[in-house]
Amino acid sequence: MVGGLRKATVRLLDRVALVLVVLVAPVAWVVLSAFKLRTEVAALPPRLIFTPTLDNFVELFGRTDFALNTLNSLIVAGGSTLLGLVLAVPASFAMAWHRITWPATATLFARMAPGTLFLLPWFLMFTQVGLVGSYWALILTHAVITLPVAVWVLLPYFDAMPRELIESAQVDGATPVQALLRIAVPVVSPGIVVAAILCFVFSWNYFLFALVLSGFETKTAIVASFNFIGEGVTNWGALMAAATVIAAPPLLLTLLIQRRLVAGLAAGAVKG
Repeated sequence: MVGGLRKATVRLLDRVALVLVVLVAPVAWVVLSAFKLRTEVAALPPRLIFTPTLDNFVELFGRTDFALNTLNSLIVAGGSTLLGLVLAVPASFAMAWHRITWPATATLFARMAPGTLFLLPWFLMFTQVGLVGSYWALILTHAVITLPVAVWVLLPYFDAMPRELIESAQVDGATPVQALLRIAVPVVSPGIVVAAILCFVFSWNYFLFALVLSGFETKTAIVASFNFIGEGVTNWGALMAAATVIAAPPLLLTLLIQRRLVAGLAAGAVKG
């Protein structure tokens, strides 16, 4: 029996190793390509031994406005994450307290529907109020992405929170807002961390709304990276450098708070 268990464990580890290779290999290839000469990036077979160079990053930040584009992505992703949480926290609390789920189901429409369904109405609406090309247009539209994510992540936490905590606060004279901010929010803070990370990543990586609604001064990094793709000619070196820069903030954010992220996901899975 011990031998059979050992063989099963080895097979499981082999499968996990295969999955990790499939997931990590493309990322490693992109990062390594960012430090290759342009002529070496598309070489076949790929060159595993090469002399690293920063030429692609020098071109990316020296000859383009990619630093501004990256700042724009941070502003949009951070703003839409904050707005999504500001709306989702009280909404999730109210839905959990009154035990209604249809508003949460309704928010999924924005995630399930294709983005092109919203583009023309939004473009016309923001044009009328003069917001096309502004940060507000991008933050508001990206909040449509972040709000459903935050709501569905936070609902299990608020559902599992003992109702006696809020009732005791109400008996002591706390208003609903005070009960939410002083009692409920600290209790579900692990879920808020998870929701914030997921919202940031979803907004940071979203392409379609920023492509149509951004202006020259508010273009995000993921939209600007497509400038290196031309008809018949693609600057693979700069494109790989841009992809590396775009991938860095979500990865670093996740690594910095990975313990709280794992703890929050595990807690949400148990509470749900």
